[in-house]
Amino acid sequence: GVHQGTVKSIVWGADPNVLTTAADDKKIRWWDLRSKTPVAEYGVDGLIGSCELNGTGGVLSVAAGKGIYFFDGTQPGSLLKKMDMKYEVASAAVNMEQRRFVTGSTRDTWVRVHDLDTGAEIETGKGHHGPVWSVAFSPDGKLYATGSEDGTIKLWKFTTGPYGLWR
Repeated sequence: GVHQGTVKSIVWGADPNVLTTAADDKKIRWWDLRSKTPVAEYGVDGLIGSCELNGTGGVLSVAAGKGIYFFDGTQPGSLLKKMDMKYEVASAAVNMEQRRFVTGSTRDTWVRVHDLDTGAEIETGKGHHGPVWSVAFSPDGKLYATGSEDGTIKLWKFTTGPYGLWR
């Protein structure tokens, strides 16, 4: 039960006894720390770019190749949905309240917002000068942050009306 490649991500969920790992062997594993053994495993179609948990428990978003996998953060190995994209995805994060997800790509410098139910691209954010390797929503879901190979981090407003410094 060990990964056969570089471990790219480690995520703790709501249960402090379960740890989620994602690695270059294209496997996501959920480990029971008490028994030190995997309790669930899921194979993905491409190399894993990111693995993010939305909120405590929430939804685990995994970007791998041209796919995005959304898992129930409270049920190890329970796939909620898989989205097939037309581009290589480096990073993904989901906002369940707004039923949207955000992606960064290895092939361009754009950030894309998609509808979670249909997969339709709703918005494209431009401003980075390198691939976008990481995305994450703020705890309140009203902002998301992106990190790029160009060394910059950008904050994007994800709500209507004034918010913080945005008017």
